[in-house]
Amino acid sequence: MASSYSSDLKLELMATGENAGTWGTKTNNNLNLVQQSVAGYQAIDVASSDVALAMTDGTVSNARNATLKFTGTLAANRTVTIPNSIEKVYNIVDGTNHAGYTLTFKTASGSGVLLCEGNNYVVYSDGTNVVKLTEERIWRTITAAETVQSGANLFVDTNGGAVTVTLPASPAVGDIVNFVDSRYTFDTNALTVGRNSSKIANASSDLVVNTEGAAFGLVYSGSNVGWTYTEK
Repeated sequence: MASSYSSDLKLELMATGENAGTWGTKTNNNLNLVQQSVAGYQAIDVASSDVALAMTDGTVSNARNATLKFTGTLAANRTVTIPNSIEKVYNIVDGTNHAGYTLTFKTASGSGVLLCEGNNYVVYSDGTNVVKLTEERIWRTITAAETVQSGANLFVDTNGGAVTVTLPASPAVGDIVNFVDSRYTFDTNALTVGRNSSKIANASSDLVVNTEGAAFGLVYSGSNVGWTYTEK
C-alpha cells in the first residue's frame, strides 16, 4: 500500500513496508511541515488581486502557516481563501490599508471573516467555514474621509478640517465602531458619521458630532433602531 496524506495538514502517512531507506528523510519533511503549521509566518501582499492559499500534499505551503499577515493598499474589495475541507487555527494580522475597500478571509466555497484594517485575529476553519474566535482591536488615527469595517477603533483628527467616517455596509448585529476626538477639535471641525443606509440612533440621517472631546461607540442592534450608542 502506498503512502497517503493527512486530511488537514497534508502530512505523508507512510504505509508499513513502504519507502525503505527514506523514512528518515520523509519523517524530517513531515516535522518541517508540522513546524510550519505551529510556528510558520508569512506576509502576503493582497493589494492587486484576490489570493487563493494552497495546502499541498507533503510540501511547504502558504495555507499551512500559523500566522498570516496581509499587506498592501487595496485597489478593490479583496478575498483571501483557504482550501475547503481542512481544519486549522490561524493567527491573522490585517496590515493593509483598506482605502475604503473590504478584505475577507474565508474558505474557497464557504463563508468567512470580514477583517478590519489594523486589527489582529484568531480564527479557525471547521472544514466548511472560517469562524472568528477573537479580535484584537487596534486604535489608529485618521485625518480624512474613510469607510470603515466593524471593529474599528478610531482617533479622529479634525484639526485640519471636518472628517466623514462612513459606517460598514450591511452590518451584522453586534458590529461595533468607536470614535475619539483626538485633537479636541470637533467643535471647530465636526465629525460626520455616515449611516450607509442604516439608521443611527433610530434616525434615518447621518450623525454630526460637534462636541469638543467627544468619545463614543456605536453598536449595530438591528434594522429597527440601527446603530445605537454604547456610551456617549
